Amino acid sequence: MFAATAACPLLRFRSLPLGCYISPSRSYRQRRPIDCIRVLAMAGSSTSAAPHRHTNRLASEHSPYLLQHAHNPVDWYPWGEEAFENARKRNVPIFLSIGYSTCHWCHVMEVESFESKEIAKMLNEWFVSIKVDREERPDVDKPLMGGTYFPPDDNYGRPGFKTVLRKVKEAWETKCEMLERGGTLAIEQLSEALSAAAKSTKLSDELAQASLKTCSQQLASSYDPKFGGFGSAPKFPRPVEVCLLLYESKKLMENGRQSEANKNMQMICNTLQCMARGGIHDHVGGGFHRYSVDECWHVPHFEKMLYDQGQVANVYLDTFSITRDTFYASITRDVLDYLRREMIGDAGEIYSAEDADSAEHHGASRKKEGAFYVWTSQEVEELLGEYANLFKDHYYIKPSGNCDLSRMSDPHNEFKGKNVLIEREDIPSMASKWGKSVDEYCHIMAECCKKLFDVRSKRPRPHLDDKVIVSWNGLAVSSFARASRILRTEPKGTKYYFPVVGCDPNEYLEVAEKAASFIRRNLYDLSTQRLQHSFRNGPSKAPGFLDDYAFLINGLLDLYEFGGKIDWLSWAIELQATQDKLFLDREGGGYYNTPGEDPSVLLRIKEDHDGAEPSGNSVAAINLIRLSSIISGASSEDYRRTAEHLLAVFEMRLKDQGIAVPLMCCAADMLAVQSRKQVVLVGDKASAEFDDMVAAVFASYDPNRTVIQIDRSSKEEMEFWENCNPDIARMAKGTVEDKQAVAHVCQDFVCSPPVTDPDALRALLDKA
Repeated sequence: MFAATAACPLLRFRSLPLGCYISPSRSYRQRRPIDCIRVLAMAGSSTSAAPHRHTNRLASEHSPYLLQHAHNPVDWYPWGEEAFENARKRNVPIFLSIGYSTCHWCHVMEVESFESKEIAKMLNEWFVSIKVDREERPDVDKPLMGGTYFPPDDNYGRPGFKTVLRKVKEAWETKCEMLERGGTLAIEQLSEALSAAAKSTKLSDELAQASLKTCSQQLASSYDPKFGGFGSAPKFPRPVEVCLLLYESKKLMENGRQSEANKNMQMICNTLQCMARGGIHDHVGGGFHRYSVDECWHVPHFEKMLYDQGQVANVYLDTFSITRDTFYASITRDVLDYLRREMIGDAGEIYSAEDADSAEHHGASRKKEGAFYVWTSQEVEELLGEYANLFKDHYYIKPSGNCDLSRMSDPHNEFKGKNVLIEREDIPSMASKWGKSVDEYCHIMAECCKKLFDVRSKRPRPHLDDKVIVSWNGLAVSSFARASRILRTEPKGTKYYFPVVGCDPNEYLEVAEKAASFIRRNLYDLSTQRLQHSFRNGPSKAPGFLDDYAFLINGLLDLYEFGGKIDWLSWAIELQATQDKLFLDREGGGYYNTPGEDPSVLLRIKEDHDGAEPSGNSVAAINLIRLSSIISGASSEDYRRTAEHLLAVFEMRLKDQGIAVPLMCCAADMLAVQSRKQVVLVGDKASAEFDDMVAAVFASYDPNRTVIQIDRSSKEEMEFWENCNPDIARMAKGTVEDKQAVAHVCQDFVCSPPVTDPDALRALLDKA
């Protein structure tokens, strides 16, 4: 039952949310060795409403997750040398508990185990116990094996938590040397395997293009035509899958293979529509929950994560760009308006997550999953009066509860008599059924949702994790910046219905800029040009990781391309240089996930899996390709070579397991494109004419397009381009001065005649 882990030289027994580490007596890397540390790890925990009979070291921490455990009877330590030294001194294993503040199963583990005096006594006597917030320290949480939930006591033929602790204690006392030898060997093998080096410095163009097709075929084979999505329950919104299909669809259209593109778009549209109509979408307050426990997107795991919102908004936005269907634009706004309303601080920072659990009523001692979001039929009837039956029909609300669409929806009857809102028919069909126009029907539904929203707002709210994570803010910055221009192309007269606000899209750009500014002020050291990973009541101790740099650079490039301020591009270039310095394997290729400066983290790995979040290497590859198209000369060539070498590291993964790396497959194909399209806009950025030309550029979806905005009257901008791309500077200087906005479209070293009309620019881009 023991297996190696990538977190440190340990042996690990892993469950959800349990796991066990046992480490050898010395660090694999010989800096500041942590001799005789024995680690037992578990990923679990939660919030307690009990009086503070106990207080441990976590009370002085800033992490919401650690603070939730500050009054457990367990003698918790934060990750650090104090705990390691105590373990050495006592010669006992370390019990490492990894979780995050909005994790439902973590809460269950706290209630059942960490608030138990009996279990606390076992932990305090047999181990040194450490708590880690995995969102603050993702470098510590690298499990290689998973399992299931463990109750406190043995049950249903499965060992309970107390049994696990006894077994680990026994193993440590009787098999210590064997465990240490095995752990050391495992770390050596893992270190070699997870820091792979490229066999060459470049992928073949054939493999780059084949990986895209292979991944698309693998996704198609797992597609659920009835409910959308890929695979079976539980279903997660994995936006990188849709990203790949959108990317390939565009390529197929350009090559005249419309029928194949249509097949991709059918999978995309059905998936996004089913998600938006499902219970995974919060119809009352906006945004999406973490995942659906069933195949029909109905009953979700109710937490809301920032990294989901930003990515999901982007794929709906890109689908709108291709289809011109305002349904997808509306869902984009729904998500972004949710973030603006609930997840943004006074200084513009964007928070991490909202919990799945909350109290059913004020004064309740325990929390229940979904309590904030579910409704009884009676509540709806009392609130909505004459429109109650219409609303109940629309959202499949029943007196007995509606979590009955799948045997997976509610197997333990936790939601008996409760209803999770789900649309089983589209709005035009329902409007016709009730004899109303679509507009009238939508107005009624919006009024009803607003009433439910107002009542729901008085319920005990789920816990808000107000930690600010750089990488997740980077994802959100991208979606807000892109929406600010793409949504300018919505048809005139488009109507919006609650919870969509219907704001001027320029307001989304302000959100993106404020979030980026917060990070620059609070989590960036100008002297060292380095990031810190997160912020809550001050910067965290953890340094910025690869994801922080890559995701933020991506967001800054979008801020520049869609918003036009040169400062964001300059900062992106600065951060790219730091990323290369801290994480790049210049000999073997690719980026490590950590800076490699913390000796308590024993493995540096090159991550490639594009999961709920894309991998740092996938995003970094795309950033490098984009930068190589913006900057000229030696820097451009260096960016391109770095991207080529990075992708070569993951050659076998791209060849055999494309479905694991969809975004990296896109990056490989982007690199194989001989010349990216450049759109250079020159003029007065403050003018309405320039703004209209920017909107025209982004009226169509094109992931292989680079947009450069230049205000020729700005000395700062002209100096930047003279230093970084003299050809662009010359183009700007040669542009006629009597026009507020002029566009140059360039590809394969050839530029079209200047264009000054938005319609003409749209036509040119559609044709190019």
